[in-house]
Amino acid sequence: MGNLFCKGKNYSRWKRRPMMSFIHHQSSPSDHHIGIRTVEAENACNFSTHSDLCISIATWNMNGQVSFEELADMVGSNREFDILAVGFQEAPTGTKVATLLQQALHGTHTMIGKVIMGSLQLYLFGPSNARSSITELKVDKQSIGGFGGIIGRKKGAVAIRINYKGIRIVFISCHLSAHARKVEERNSECRHISHSLFSKNWNPYSRPSHITIWLGDLNYRLQGIDTFPARNLINNDLHQKLHGKDQLLQEAGRGQIFNGFCEGTLTFKPTYKYNKGSSNYDTSYKVRVPAWTDRILFKIEDESDIEATLNSYESMDEINGSDHKPVKAHLCLKLRQRRLLPIIENSNSIINNINEISS
Repeated sequence: MGNLFCKGKNYSRWKRRPMMSFIHHQSSPSDHHIGIRTVEAENACNFSTHSDLCISIATWNMNGQVSFEELADMVGSNREFDILAVGFQEAPTGTKVATLLQQALHGTHTMIGKVIMGSLQLYLFGPSNARSSITELKVDKQSIGGFGGIIGRKKGAVAIRINYKGIRIVFISCHLSAHARKVEERNSECRHISHSLFSKNWNPYSRPSHITIWLGDLNYRLQGIDTFPARNLINNDLHQKLHGKDQLLQEAGRGQIFNGFCEGTLTFKPTYKYNKGSSNYDTSYKVRVPAWTDRILFKIEDESDIEATLNSYESMDEINGSDHKPVKAHLCLKLRQRRLLPIIENSNSIINNINEISS
């Protein structure tokens, strides 16, 4: 599907809404909603020719383990992107992850922003000259539900708001409550995160972001199917038949969450739960039903402002260090009318803020 304009409702610049309302929730079944729009990837990136900004996005629940080799495999050797956004859940604490990520990039990109809440981490990397193109960089975090049952494995969301080359982006990386039965709890957590992030210092006259990119271990499961029928479909490359069982798509279709967001087609196998060190699904006594717990969604606020093209959406089955598989997406953005804001190169306050965040 070429030149995709994936958006929610049209947005009037004269009627600003709070910028923390990243998810729209319908109050009644009669309210208009469109759910999550499924997008086919183009499989070709016109990096540096037909796009103003290309973003590589990755999310991975690391299950407390990290190795340089697997981070390098996740980042890959393709550098056809301006920004790399990486969200981790259940990541080891400390600076080790950030250091290994920087090493995996071999100097082509440097860290321009990060936000950490225990094991929930989000990093942004850009070209070495990226800071002269940044006119805003803010971070926020929102915890939910204590420790998620395991000390140090934080649930909630971390976020970065950035204006890069005149394109305003909000990145949200989250880890929501586990277990198939907790659908309503996850819905509530999504709405709470959406209305809480960046709400403390909200400026009603600030310009809304062009695009929101939401990634993470959302923990939505498959509904209404047992593990062995599900695995049989997956083993026969018929996992597309499970799309209708996906709780995230179901809840969005009911108008509960993520109205107007877009997601690539789930062509890859469910990313959870695997035996660590293998690509075999859970063989413990729980024999959990496989699920697409790990997702990357995006929403453009106004189609007249910006165009988004999804070039890829995939899992990385060859990475075996966790019980989750990483998920990656490649998204290219183009401003429709080239309404780029002037770049503020000499603002000490902005540069100091970026240096503080990146240190």
